[in-house]
Amino acid sequence: MTQQIQQPPAQEPVVPVTSDVPAVAALAHAVEGLIAQGLDEQALTSAVRAELEAALAAGFELPAEQVRPDPERYVMYPLHVAADGGFSIASAVWDVGQGTPVHGHETWGVVGIYSGVEVETRFEKPARPGVPLVLEGTDEWGAGQVTVCCTTDDDVHQVRCGGDQPVVGIHVYGADIGTLPRRSYDPATGGVHWFTSRWAG
Repeated sequence: MTQQIQQPPAQEPVVPVTSDVPAVAALAHAVEGLIAQGLDEQALTSAVRAELEAALAAGFELPAEQVRPDPERYVMYPLHVAADGGFSIASAVWDVGQGTPVHGHETWGVVGIYSGVEVETRFEKPARPGVPLVLEGTDEWGAGQVTVCCTTDDDVHQVRCGGDQPVVGIHVYGADIGTLPRRSYDPATGGVHWFTSRWAG
């Protein structure tokens, strides 16, 4: 029997967002400049990682409403969304016990931990649908640590809160991650389901 391949939904309209937090605004300006240089993904994500590491090391405070967990599910708050949807910066929050399905991003991404502990389980990106996923490994990330979570050829993982307090991550993506259709995976079968995260209010 031929497996039916689900088609991605249309992307929702981009709503630009700018941050009142000086450190976040400065990070957004730096990322915009790096993108304008036309770097390849490896060089770009390396440079964005350095900028995010510096911002976290210097320290900054986000408003309470941008680090608040939701009791039902993990949430992403928009800190910055470029007017053209070319990149976004999110505050992603998991309460204790919460996690994500196995998913991809369809773009590059860099993640830094603002507070708490994140557990990331990585999978090899499947070459075709309907094939069980191959586990690559699991890492723990603590406050101040930054990782390149994804490039378009390597972007499948699962994330959960790994401590006894909520984990808050600062995520920088090469698209408006709150409107971008993305794949989630059944790791046992390789089955694919398209979803859109949507920004929290």
